[in-house]
Amino acid sequence: QCSPWKDNACCTANTSLEAHKDQSYLYNFNWNHCGVMPPKCKRHFIQDTCLYECSPNLGPWIQQADSSWRRERILHVPLCREDCEQWWQDCKDALTCKENWHKGWNWATGTNRCPWGSMCRPFSQVFPQPKDLCEKVWSNSFRFSPERRGSGRCIQMWFDPAQGNPNVAVAKYFAWKKRSSPAQTGTLAPQSAQAPQALPCPGLLLLPLALLLLPGELGALGSSL
Repeated sequence: QCSPWKDNACCTANTSLEAHKDQSYLYNFNWNHCGVMPPKCKRHFIQDTCLYECSPNLGPWIQQADSSWRRERILHVPLCREDCEQWWQDCKDALTCKENWHKGWNWATGTNRCPWGSMCRPFSQVFPQPKDLCEKVWSNSFRFSPERRGSGRCIQMWFDPAQGNPNVAVAKYFAWKKRSSPAQTGTLAPQSAQAPQALPCPGLLLLPLALLLLPGELGALGSSL
C-alpha cells in the first residue's frame, strides 16, 4: 500500500514492509486491541501509516512542539472529504475502546491494551461522524476538509500513482499560502513568486510518535500528536 510513493518517498522498502504487519517494530502498536480489526478497516490505517512515513508533501503542517520527547509535530493536515468518509464507512462496525489512540493505553505487557475499566464499542459510537474519526483518533494530526479529491486543496491518503501524486500541488499551495500570509515577514504575490516546495522528508512521524517510546515513558507525556 506504500507503493504510490515509491518514485519520491521518505521511507525505505523495509519501513513499507513493516507498516503492513500487525506487530511491527515501527510502533509495537496492536490494531487488534478489541478483537481482530476487519481487513477493510485496517487497510485505511496501513495507508495512513504509509502517508506519514513516506510522503514528502507534509512540510507545510510541521509545527514546533514544546515537549521533552519531540521538537516538532504535524498538525491539522487537511484530509480530503472522501478519504475521511470512506475510512469511517469501512471502520464503523470495527471495535475500539478509546477515542484518542496516542495516549492512555495500558502498556504493562509491552504493547497497547485497553485501559482498565474501558469497554470495546463500535467505531460508530466512539466516532459518531467521519470528522470525529479523522480528527480525534490521532489528536488533530488530521483535519476533516470539506474539499474533495482533485481540488488541489486537500491531502489524499488514496491516489493512483499512474496519474501523478496530487499532494505535490496541495503542499505547494499551502506552503505559498503560509509564506504569503500577513503574519509572515514580506508578502509574496502568486504570479511573481515560485510556489515553494514542501519540506522534504520531515524528521518526525505524523501519527504514533508516542508509540516509539518505552512503555514507562508514556506516562510522562503531557500531550500527543
